[in-house]
Amino acid sequence: QVQLVESGGGLVQTGGSLRLSCANSGRTFSTYAVAWFRQAAGKEREFVGGFWWSGGLTYYADSVKGRFSISRDIAKNTVYLQMNSPKPEDTAVYYCAASPTCIVISNCRYLYWGQGTQVTVSS
Repeated sequence: QVQLVESGGGLVQTGGSLRLSCANSGRTFSTYAVAWFRQAAGKEREFVGGFWWSGGLTYYADSVKGRFSISRDIAKNTVYLQMNSPKPEDTAVYYCAASPTCIVISNCRYLYWGQGTQVTVSS
């Protein structure tokens, strides 16, 4: 099965950049949907962005569009979240997730989750 491990979180200043990684040590993503979510303290988890590993568009939440980008390394079975010009409101625990069956990337049942990595943006 899919086994996800995030890394790369930490403290970053507003206007800086940070890249998060999500390594899959289990079976290949194949036709899975893969996405990043985040959860700030006291708030519900929210969709950040995602795509189908087999190809196609990448979708982003309006709050990060133009600042964050998702990419992948097929050989490494790894997904990245590049965070450019982060804002204090981007402070959250970031999770990657995967789903074998998904129609709407932002709203499907993700079965596999990583442990999360904390990102703190200072002003």
